[in-house]
Parts: sequence; C-alpha cells; structure tokens
Amino acid sequence: MSTSESPFAALADTPFLKGHGTQNDFVLLSDDDSELEMHPETIALLADRRAGLGADGIIRIVRSAKSGIPGAAEQAEAGAEWFMDYYNHDGSLSEMCGNGVRVFAHTLVTTGRVPADTKDILVGTRDGIKTVRTTLNPALGVQTGDGLQTTTPNAPGSADDAWYTIDMGEWSLDENSSVLVTTGGIEVARPGLSVETGNPHTVVALAEAVELEGADLRDAPVLDPVPPQGSNVEYIVMEPARSDVAGGEGALRMRVFERGVGETRSCGTGACAAAIAAHHWAGPNSPLQWRVDVPGGQLRIGIDPNQNGTAGRVTLAGPAVLVAGGTIG
Repeated sequence: MSTSESPFAALADTPFLKGHGTQNDFVLLSDDDSELEMHPETIALLADRRAGLGADGIIRIVRSAKSGIPGAAEQAEAGAEWFMDYYNHDGSLSEMCGNGVRVFAHTLVTTGRVPADTKDILVGTRDGIKTVRTTLNPALGVQTGDGLQTTTPNAPGSADDAWYTIDMGEWSLDENSSVLVTTGGIEVARPGLSVETGNPHTVVALAEAVELEGADLRDAPVLDPVPPQGSNVEYIVMEPARSDVAGGEGALRMRVFERGVGETRSCGTGACAAAIAAHHWAGPNSPLQWRVDVPGGQLRIGIDPNQNGTAGRVTLAGPAVLVAGGTIG
C-alpha cells in the first residue's frame, strides 16, 4: 500500500511517542510548528487498539503560539510555550486530561523541549494553563509536615518512575444536582454528585468493594438527566484513612467510564473529582489529602476548598512513563 492510500496519510512521517500515566495511555504526535491536519476519523483510527497504535487518547505536541487554537496565543504570552492538543479515543476534543498533562510534561523534559531543571513547566490546555512540577515518588518516600521523609507502604511503580504534581486549577461541585446513574451489574440506579474539574464528572458512591468490582462498564452508564456536555462517571468506595501523613490522608478506590473512551485504567481529572466528592460527603473535617487507587496504579490528590466547600483548587500527583517511539508510516 502506498503512503497516499494509507488511512494515516495525513500523519505520514510524523514522529510519535507512546506513554501512560497509571496505565491511562496516549500516543503523542510531534507537531511543533503546527503542520498536521488533525481529522477526527484519522485520530480515532490511530487510537484503535487493533487497526492503529492503540490509546485512550491522542496528544498533539504543538507550540501554543503556532497552534491556531482559540486562547492558545494568549497562553503563549503568559509563558506556556507548549500546548497539549488533546483528543479522546473516538477523535472528539476534550478540555483536559490530568494523566495526559503529566505524560505531556514528561515528554517535554525527555525530548529537551524544556530544560530538565525547569521548576515550573507551564502547559497550555483548553482548560487554561496548567503548572507542572516534578515531585517525590512515593516509592522513595513522602514528605511529612515536619520535613522528614518516610517510606510509603505498598507504594506503586518502581523507584525509577517519574512523578509530577499538577496544579489542576479550580473545581466546583453542585450539591443540589440530582443525577441518577443506571449501571450494568448494579441493580438499583444510584445518585451521582456533579463535579467540574476541567471536565464534567458524575461521582457515584458505592458501599462495598464487591459492588465496585461487579459494575459492568462495557456499556456506557445511563444518566438521568443527561448533562449538556455529557459526563465521565466515577464509581468509588471509600477506605480507612491513614494517620501517618501530616493532616491525615483519605483513601478510596475508583473505576471510571470516560465519555468518548469507555472504561479506562485511570483518569486524572476523575480522580480529582472522586476525592472532592469523598471529602464533601465525609464532611469539612475530613482529610484534604487523598490517595486514589485505580486499576492502573495510584494517584494523590490535594484539595483546597473554599469556606462552604463547594469550590476551590486541586492538585494531582502521579507517575508518567514513556514506553516506545517511532514514526508513522
């Protein structure tokens, strides 16, 4: 088959990398000077796990000033030289991807687009500029309130994994929302809490781990009413909190169905939404630091709520791994 006949002709000779953040995986396309044409059909085929390279999402690496994306030029002027142009598995656009931002920042460092000693990596996204910093890998230890380093039992990954903390920006929740979520494998529809973390989320609390494991997420959950922009759906089970971390650390397990993707091994913005919902349900005196265990690994969330607990800021920390690279034929 000649290149012109290839379904990837529009992406021919484009360098790519394959990476993941807690097994939420991405194909990253190098398009520094914005020369590619990103067609939804081509993106969906590239993300296909049988006909393409396979990924939960496709990320185009492009200079903000040259991207042509609304608002990106202003982000470039504010210091975000690089823009994360993110697409879901089905080729649709997405506002943000927390795991994707970590992998994107790791790629910028690994490929020399930003110096390795950069303290704050500013990443342009459709949800505004995200600030990313390297952080301590829990496999090596955690910083306690008095500055001492302690080891973390059952920490995920290897000591060589690169960890990053992202200032995810503002979040909000609608405590008056009334969304019923019908899910395969769960007999009764459950209420969900609407949380906005750059992407729309609906968080459902389950009583036991057996319910979490029994949820059938091969088909999309049914939401009533359906949110205007659709919604990711997170299912969580809260676990006993830890007391050996300064201020305490909440803990939960999560599975997620992402709009435009299906069930994924992890979701960064979804983990943030899950921790925010858990804190809201547990009350204002519950921990502001949360460990979120997902099928693909472990993430850590920091919550800074406002006085009434319905909005605030949130941080996301987790690993980023690059596994392969090549050129699209």
